[in-house]
Amino acid sequence: MDEKEIIKLIDHTQLQADATWEDIVSLCDEAVKYKTATVCIPPTYLKRTHDKYGDNLKLCTVIGFPLGYSCTAAKVVEAKEAIKDGAEEIDTVVNVSDVKNHRYDEVKKELEEIRKACGYKLLKVIIETCYLTEDEKKELCKIVTEVKADYIKTSTGFGSAGATLEDIELFKKNIGPDVKIKAAGGIRTIEDAVAYAEAGCSRIGSSKVVPLVVKKYGL
Repeated sequence: MDEKEIIKLIDHTQLQADATWEDIVSLCDEAVKYKTATVCIPPTYLKRTHDKYGDNLKLCTVIGFPLGYSCTAAKVVEAKEAIKDGAEEIDTVVNVSDVKNHRYDEVKKELEEIRKACGYKLLKVIIETCYLTEDEKKELCKIVTEVKADYIKTSTGFGSAGATLEDIELFKKNIGPDVKIKAAGGIRTIEDAVAYAEAGCSRIGSSKVVPLVVKKYGL
């Protein structure tokens, strides 16, 4: 894969707790200039960003982030408010506590509610692989497929570890044909991003890759 083309797969991300409006504008200006897939920003900045950039920029945000254990009703409201404020894509964190207790019916029920709240907007489900066994990951692949989410995503980037190529291979073997894969967490080099793309990821979440590509190729 042409390294410069990797930018088109990037959800250009700024989710730090202390991110300022200036940080968000810098991120968005880069995204518009270099045509990233989206920017992934905190919900609190969605409306202001949408007002500034309009249709020139596709907005992604996170709900139930980063721990995933807020109640279903709260996640549903978050999703609806995010869409109202301009989000085109929603990355929701699965309830890892329910997963670890093997309350899979509850996990599925929650994701069905969030899927309904998102309507035709794109939904990615973050399963936070670093906390899960192989069997738990497989079960979540099945659930994500059944609820008709658009993507399964490896990590928040705030857990104890991030994406691995081994998990991408596991996803590919266990998700349905209509579910895509997003890798996130610890993807800090161009080489990392290309490796995940070549492994089958349609999206890559990173705050580091775009500036590296720009610097390397003088874009």
